[in-house]
Amino acid sequence: MKAIVLNLTAWAVLPIMDGMAKYLSADLHFLQVVWGRYFFMVLISLPLTYFFFKKYLVKPKNISIQFIRSIFLFLSTVLFFYAISITSMAKALALAFVSPLIVTLLSSFLLKEKVGFHRWTAVIVGFIGALIIIQPGFIKINLATLAALGTGIAYAFYIISTRKLSSIDNPLLTLIFTGLFGAIIISLIVPYYWINPNFNQWLLMIVLAMVGTFGHFCLILSLNYAEASKLSPLAYFEIVNNILIGYYFFGDFPNKWLWLGLFFIISSGIYISIRENKLNKS
Repeated sequence: MKAIVLNLTAWAVLPIMDGMAKYLSADLHFLQVVWGRYFFMVLISLPLTYFFFKKYLVKPKNISIQFIRSIFLFLSTVLFFYAISITSMAKALALAFVSPLIVTLLSSFLLKEKVGFHRWTAVIVGFIGALIIIQPGFIKINLATLAALGTGIAYAFYIISTRKLSSIDNPLLTLIFTGLFGAIIISLIVPYYWINPNFNQWLLMIVLAMVGTFGHFCLILSLNYAEASKLSPLAYFEIVNNILIGYYFFGDFPNKWLWLGLFFIISSGIYISIRENKLNKS
């Protein structure tokens, strides 16, 4: 029960970060918002970890896995923040949620995992859902749509890289490492796109980082009480909050095609998660 509460708290909180990122992107370059998310996250989480979880601040067991993870997480963050700066939060997140389908697809080829008929069928159904949302041939596909799909692909490769390499460090250490990596990389890029923020925008970037850090801490804590495969279906709760925030603050409400596509993607994703959970038990 504790794991479910913590996990649902994370998925309730993280869409708030997305909403603030979209709001800031109206006046600031989206890369500047990415910088604020990474820079202030490190500024907040590093001292907290040092004082309360110092034992986790050790040299990573495998530097390569940390760099691979960090690269793909950084890419997914940049692509998603760009997507929500242009298109609706609901559409961006719906397309990003193709990641479990892509993980299943890639697992067969990269990890040589056996993927049966049921999961292949779920993958096809999920991609049909993505096509319904994109509506190729009926509406113009813009860069934001491709970026949202790219978010799902980048995050899928993050999951695959974690599975492929056996040595996995403590999640808290990973959070710090990926935060430092992202903060350093984006700090080298953002000066070329810098727009001087006002006081409210500075404050909002700090709050955005605090919310994001809190959300990820809740995710980490939830995994201490239950397996990731059992909690993964709860991630779709994020879409509900995402839609509510998008509608209330930005007037974005999903059309009938987005609802239909969401149904296909969520159904297939939950089925794959349940199927994998059953296979792990057998």
